[in-house]
Amino acid sequence: MAGRVAIVTGAGRGLGRAMALGLARAGVRVVATAAREWAEVEQVATEIRGEYDEERVLPLLADVTREADCERVVSAALQHWQRLDILVNNAGRGMKYVSERFLTEPTRFWEVTPETWRMVIETNVNGPFLMARAAVPHMLAAGWGRIVNISMNHETMRRRGFSPYGPSKAALESETVIWAQDLEGTGVTVNALLPGGATLTGMIPHDLDEHIRAQLLDPKVVVAPLLWLASPAADHINGRRLLANCWRDDDPAAFGDAGWGG
Repeated sequence: MAGRVAIVTGAGRGLGRAMALGLARAGVRVVATAAREWAEVEQVATEIRGEYDEERVLPLLADVTREADCERVVSAALQHWQRLDILVNNAGRGMKYVSERFLTEPTRFWEVTPETWRMVIETNVNGPFLMARAAVPHMLAAGWGRIVNISMNHETMRRRGFSPYGPSKAALESETVIWAQDLEGTGVTVNALLPGGATLTGMIPHDLDEHIRAQLLDPKVVVAPLLWLASPAADHINGRRLLANCWRDDDPAAFGDAGWGG
């Protein structure tokens, strides 16, 4: 992994922060983005810079819903390190934008404002498309690349009151399958990685019951499987849906393949 270059969107907190730190600690140079919270992504960069003498991180403010921002992030990686190997589509908007009480008081789909619906779909569905569209030509030219789309459990996609978050992640999984087929045989792969359960991230309400909060997965659960998935050892893995909490060091190729139907 040393010397490779990755983009991690939504890297200021939660899963994105854990993945940016994990990749940097594996020797990967990371472009870490956030849409608005510069202080968060800069803190991630400060932490990485404090651990290594060499430059391993480039923090950027960029909104994945804007085509120009996505192209700028890819250009920054290429200008800074002359290559781009890995794209982690992690930036997302969750149900707290619909209601802070979404876990206890489901909002019916017709009660969601059109503005909120568009925001979630723009970020969770269109954002990965715009980022992948900007990155893939450079990966194809290099003959190797990784796109990892961060997904979630099918149960959550189907959960009452989880519009538009559930539909947005279902669309992302469709994107994953189709893009993997489009890229078959090119050296560039596309896979979905999901924690395998509710995770302690910025999408969780601040007033969540402490007993429930204690049961949430640590965002670091995705780091080990991500590092394997982004390495040459996973060259044959394409179009898969992989559960991070089922990761096995002794048999990584078999870990947690949830399939697309369950």
